Amino acid sequence: MPARCRSSPLPWSPSRRRSPEPDPAPDAAEERLDRIPCSQCGAELTYAPGTRMVRCAYCGHEQPITGSPWQVVVERDLAAALAKAADEHLTEDRRILKCQTCAASFDAAEGQGAGHCPFCGSAIVADPARTRRIRPDGVVPFAIPRDKAQDALRQWLAGLWFAPSDLSRRAEAEARIEGLYLPFWTYDCDTTTEYQGARGLRVVRHVPVTRQVQGRLVTRMQPVTELRWTPVAGRVARHFDDVLVPAARALPLQDLGRAGAWNTQSVRAYAPDWLAGFRSALYDVPLADGFAAAQAIMRGVIESDIRHDIGGDAQRITASRTTWRGASFKHVLLPVWVAAYRYRGRTFRFVVNGQTGQAHGERPWSVGKIAFAVLAAFLVAAALALAAARIG
Repeated sequence: MPARCRSSPLPWSPSRRRSPEPDPAPDAAEERLDRIPCSQCGAELTYAPGTRMVRCAYCGHEQPITGSPWQVVVERDLAAALAKAADEHLTEDRRILKCQTCAASFDAAEGQGAGHCPFCGSAIVADPARTRRIRPDGVVPFAIPRDKAQDALRQWLAGLWFAPSDLSRRAEAEARIEGLYLPFWTYDCDTTTEYQGARGLRVVRHVPVTRQVQGRLVTRMQPVTELRWTPVAGRVARHFDDVLVPAARALPLQDLGRAGAWNTQSVRAYAPDWLAGFRSALYDVPLADGFAAAQAIMRGVIESDIRHDIGGDAQRITASRTTWRGASFKHVLLPVWVAAYRYRGRTFRFVVNGQTGQAHGERPWSVGKIAFAVLAAFLVAAALALAAARIG
C-alpha cells in the first residue's frame, strides 16, 4: 500500500516567535529578586494577584508593572542551549535555599539566611554557595489571592469523607499557605513519523453449529465476528507547542492532581516585579531530561495519530520512526498556593492553582470511620436479605 501523508489538527496552542539567539542578559539590578521598596513609605511592595500592579500592604500605594514594548516571550533553540549550557547570556547567578528533607530548592533573597519549606514544612537554611541557572523566560502571574486560596483549603477539608474528626482543626491551625512559583520547561517541536502496521476490519461469518435440542441434534448457522488484517504503511506529521514538563522533582505534576493545569497562553515576559512578595522554586530537572519527558508525552499523541491514520476497527503498529525537527524550549514559572501540615507524624500537602483556583491535596484516612461504614453497609445488606427471605 502506498505511503499516505496526513497533516494532523493541532491540539496544542499556536506557536510563538522563536529567538535564534538568547536575549542579552538584563542589568544586574533587574536580575535580583530582592524586595521592591514602596516610594511612599519604604515598606515592601508585593504583587497583587489578578492585576498588573505591585501594592504596599501598609499605606496602600500601588505602582504598575511596566515592561519594554518589545519585551515578548520567545522560544529558545534547544540544540543551541544544550551546546551552550553555561552561556552567560542564557544563565544567571542565583543564591539558593535548599531543603534537606525533600530536596527542593528556592531562590534566596540577598540577606536571607533561613526559612521554611512550603512543600514539607521543614526548616531550611540558605546555602552559602551560588549556582548558575537558566533564567526564566516567562511567568504566569497569580490570579487567585491568598484569601481565596485559604477558602479553598477550608472547603476542601470540609468536604473530605472518612477523614479524622480533628483533621480540619489541626490542619487549619498548622498549615501556612504560601504563594510559590514552580519552574516548568515547555517544549515545541515539529515531528514526522513513518510507520508500518495493519488495519483490522470486523467481518461477520456464519458457521454451522450443531447442538442437542430436546433429544435431537439440530444444526443452525451462527454468526461469528472476525478481524481481517491488511498491511498498511504511512506517515503522520504533528506540530507540538508548549508541552509542559515539571522542572522541580519536589512536586511532580501528578502530585498536583486536578490543580496542575495552566493556560500557558497567558504567560508574560519575565520581570522581577511579577514575583514581588512570592518565592520561586529552582529547577532541578536538567533541560535534556525535561525534553526526554516531553518526547514521551509526544509519543503518546503520535501513537494516537497513527491509529487514527490507519483507521478501521482495530490497529496494529509494528514499527515507527519519528524525526524531531526545530525543537525549542522556554523556562516558565507557574503559580501555586502551597500548604504543608503534619498529622500523626506524616506530612501532607495541599495546593491551589494560582491561575484557576483548582485545589488538590493529600489527606489521611480515618480507619475507624471506614470500618464503621463497612459494618453499617453489611448490616443493611443483611437486613434487606432477611426481609426478602421472609417475603419469599
